Amino acid sequence: MSDSKVIPKARKYCAYQERSQQELRDKLYSWGLHRKEVEEVIVKMIEEGFINEERFAIAFAGGKFRMKRWGKIKIKQALKKKKVSDYCLRKALSQIDSSDYSKALEKVLKDYSKKISEKNPLRKKYRLAQHAISKGYEPEMVWEMLRWED
Repeated sequence: MSDSKVIPKARKYCAYQERSQQELRDKLYSWGLHRKEVEEVIVKMIEEGFINEERFAIAFAGGKFRMKRWGKIKIKQALKKKKVSDYCLRKALSQIDSSDYSKALEKVLKDYSKKISEKNPLRKKYRLAQHAISKGYEPEMVWEMLRWED
């Protein structure tokens, strides 16, 4: 694929939604480009402002938190999988308001509590904790919140 076709296609791909460098890199490789060409396109996209790792990390973290109610652990794992730098990762997680975070965990627990029909209170708490932890919330925070429900 020639430069005259790759650059506009890459712009369109990046303009559609925020992308990480790794997502663009993977897409460029899938288009059949070689390492040198891929890195040149990425540099061009960064220079033009189509790719910004910090902006991507903040948008990704905020979206997963608000829409899917993911906890910080799961968000951090997903960003690491996308090869986002530690600086951007910390910056993105710091944008999540702590009171909103607590409220989200509370809502996750309440919503799941309505779905399970466990009669044994200890088993029910265990299942609630497992669910919240699997959504990426910190175990200490989950158990602390469950302790207050007694």
